Amino acid sequence: MKKHFLVAAALLAVLAIGLGVALALTADGSSSGAVNAKPAADAEPFRASSHRLSDPERSELTVVEFLDFECEGCGAMYPVVERLREEYEDRVTFVARYFPMPGHRNSRTAALAAEAAARQGKFEEMYTKLFETQAQWGEARESKAATFRGYAKELGLDMEKFDADVDDPGTAERVAVDQRDGLGLGVQGTPTFAVDGAVIPTPGSYDEFRDLIESRLAR
Repeated sequence: MKKHFLVAAALLAVLAIGLGVALALTADGSSSGAVNAKPAADAEPFRASSHRLSDPERSELTVVEFLDFECEGCGAMYPVVERLREEYEDRVTFVARYFPMPGHRNSRTAALAAEAAARQGKFEEMYTKLFETQAQWGEARESKAATFRGYAKELGLDMEKFDADVDDPGTAERVAVDQRDGLGLGVQGTPTFAVDGAVIPTPGSYDEFRDLIESRLAR
């Protein structure tokens, strides 16, 4: 119980960091995590190709998170989402979508690793690994591609295929699809959530998020 109180207390402080990142390039005009996609004219919060973290047979609600694996706010929200997933696994569809932010040198690299893992049916495993190890690689100035490759090896992925998929332009395009939808929906920072298609202010605690879900389920 104490752990959940600590998570809730940390959220208010940490979310401001994630949400405070501006959608702009670095001073030299480049960033590995730069949001350089154009907003989608037909932006959708959830597509058939989107990565579901839960997929109940009779879903009553859909919660989508636009996330950056290097974002501290997303890292703080991760245990909250996991707790909600466990509690509502048979009623709510939880979806993760990529939105790597500028200023995070390894955010796009992490997204590419997650998508490459997804091509081998291991998206959730890589998603979990990236968040649970965020403190070890986040905010690094150097590339962590080798670290993410190590995670892929730990997950038992076909490494030749993983390497090819990381380098495949189609993988980068898949990440960009999520970015374009996010921009089209007005996403300006991470984490940003959409509940049944509508972008909402990021809840400041587990209890606040749970109350929101309960109110939507009661309709």
